[in-house]
Amino acid sequence: MKNKFLAVLTALLFNLVAAVGIAAASGFNPVAIFGIGLFTSGGAGAQMAVQKEIWMSSLVEQLFANNSFMSKAFNADEFVTNKTCHIPNAGVASNVEKNRKSFPATVKTRADVDLTFDLDEYTTDPIKIPHADTVELSYNKRESVLKNDKAKLIEEVSNDFIYKWSAPSSSVIRTTGTGATAHLPSATGNRKKFVKADVLAAMNDFNSKDIPQEGRYMLVDAVMYGQLINDLTDKDSMAFYSQADVANGVLGKLFTFNIMMRSKSGRYTAALAPKAWTETGVTTDQAAVLAWHEGSVCRALGQTEMFDDEKNPLYYGDIYSFLVRAGGRPMRNDVAGLLAIVQDNA
Repeated sequence: MKNKFLAVLTALLFNLVAAVGIAAASGFNPVAIFGIGLFTSGGAGAQMAVQKEIWMSSLVEQLFANNSFMSKAFNADEFVTNKTCHIPNAGVASNVEKNRKSFPATVKTRADVDLTFDLDEYTTDPIKIPHADTVELSYNKRESVLKNDKAKLIEEVSNDFIYKWSAPSSSVIRTTGTGATAHLPSATGNRKKFVKADVLAAMNDFNSKDIPQEGRYMLVDAVMYGQLINDLTDKDSMAFYSQADVANGVLGKLFTFNIMMRSKSGRYTAALAPKAWTETGVTTDQAAVLAWHEGSVCRALGQTEMFDDEKNPLYYGDIYSFLVRAGGRPMRNDVAGLLAIVQDNA
């Protein structure tokens, strides 16, 4: 901090002396010249420092942005205490009896069980930007590096949320289309395509469990999205795209589900167990579509930090890294309103 203060003070004094000298030689207003010098020098060094608050605010906004599938969930931020989230969860509703004839009625108590889960900590590897790069390059390498690291952090958190929201084997249905080559990186063989009949089956499942029709979503990977679109008739396509909300990440609507797409969605083992994207892929991996109601899953954001060490004397450059604490889980123990459509072997 002391070095930064001296640098700013030196820059101000230099601009002041230069302004007086130029004004004496040219006759221009010294105040105006000083202002121009201050602006062109980057606000006396003010622009040389990273604005941490701006970067952290941008990270938070993009992590759960409206066009992100992670925003389509119950927001449990207010229930975070340190590294743990405690969500009050109401128990079973009271019994209703028609034309009650037995008195006094039996008094019962409701057993409430809080949902509790810990937030995971995601950190980027510290990255060094050599001093020469900040001076010699024609573009701002620091801004470019930090932007890429922030995007990578958001991607990894998103992949982990898919795993956290993935339904257990008891809430899985299988794809029913014709055979196609498996598209997951390590998978081999053929898998049945994802088609509109599978979306209809998911709707029937949600309807049978009285899941509200508004607020239903599906997250589909790029390949399975193409399979679905290819299965739609012209009439289906018109109806699908007419309900698109691209600003909020929704590409269309089919059988009550808002369809969202990204490069990766769910991944399951041959035994129909959810599989994290950090696990090593195998030949029997099955791609999956994640279907949920926004009230059936939750997400929470904890601490967000950006660490910086500018002009580090040991590394002769600037060092930066990011930290985010976030977590999520199904809102109900019976996982109602949560479903996975997993590829079947063809």
